[in-house]
Amino acid sequence: MKVPMLDLTEQYKSLKGEIGVALEEVMSSSRFILGDNVKKLEQDVAEFSNATHSVGVANGSDALHISLLGCGVEEGDEVICPAFTFFATAGAIARAGATPVFVDIDPKTYNIDPSAVAQAVTDKTKAIIPVHLYGQMADMDALKEIAEKHNLAIIEDAAQSIGAEYKGKKVGELGTTATYSFFPTKNLGAYGDAGMIITSDDEVAEKMRVIRVHGSKPKYYHHVLGYNSRLDELQAAILNVKFPHLTDWNKKRIQNAEYYTELINKHLKEEVVTPFVEEHNYHIFHQYTIRVPERDKLQAFLKEHGIATMIYYPKPLHLQPVFSNLGYKEGDLPHTEKACGEALSLPMFPELKKEQQEFVIETMKSFFEKNREGEA
Repeated sequence: MKVPMLDLTEQYKSLKGEIGVALEEVMSSSRFILGDNVKKLEQDVAEFSNATHSVGVANGSDALHISLLGCGVEEGDEVICPAFTFFATAGAIARAGATPVFVDIDPKTYNIDPSAVAQAVTDKTKAIIPVHLYGQMADMDALKEIAEKHNLAIIEDAAQSIGAEYKGKKVGELGTTATYSFFPTKNLGAYGDAGMIITSDDEVAEKMRVIRVHGSKPKYYHHVLGYNSRLDELQAAILNVKFPHLTDWNKKRIQNAEYYTELINKHLKEEVVTPFVEEHNYHIFHQYTIRVPERDKLQAFLKEHGIATMIYYPKPLHLQPVFSNLGYKEGDLPHTEKACGEALSLPMFPELKKEQQEFVIETMKSFFEKNREGEA
């Protein structure tokens, strides 16, 4: 048996007819830029997120960058973010001319540690970017308290967490802005790059809409330096077909996660640390990420047996060569560095079958048994 990390073929087959019709309608309309499909998706996602505005952009990285600019971040500012995240989080800060200030994570949730954030605030700090990693929201109450005390913007990096909740509040309700990625692997994925920004701040929303179209309003009149970053009409049409299924897909991911945890607790409780879910959180499991001391050996063993896995993330941002000028060194963020050596994400998608999950755990069980025999 082979178990892929992600398999979108079954999902596509179930939606193929609807997607074909939606794309044909776009072609027939000959309106390919910021048309009715983009408007509908923006309205639906804003409503879903309990926010006032959505701004469709070209990708999730641009969503972060434009959010920072919309919140007034500029050269010389500092923005606090975790080092245990995808490069785009810090890359957007640097592209805005600001300095990323990396802080450690809560080792249980992998999300940014509010106490570390509080210690990192300076008179140059302009914003905080909590990353709702793997599908679980960060400690927003604590972060909001810090932000309000120092008059900071909060930009929620929710690339992996569309549909997640914190104490009954959705992504986008608790920050100044929130950013989504619709990269094909995400819980709601396009068939190419696409992204969106959520906010209930009218002024910030208007500024971001202007920035995404070369900084022009009206057309050909440029008051700010903007970018060409528009959500594509064809991708929006695909996302409009997929969006009504998001809640059901998230529920299936949660069911798969619960089954993984049940199997691991039954067979590998001593060897594997399962994902920790805060009681007040609704975790939508973009990834099911375990922790094991011999992560690399386990990954290689699973690969030999046809099981795909991923490491998110093998090298923390504060130790990446591109940020070497910031002066961080190994040991500065111990929880982050430990997670980079132990975290392993198992196959996770709504259509994942129980027998596939059972095969994954049985193979892991075999790995640990062989390890124990080797030690003996």
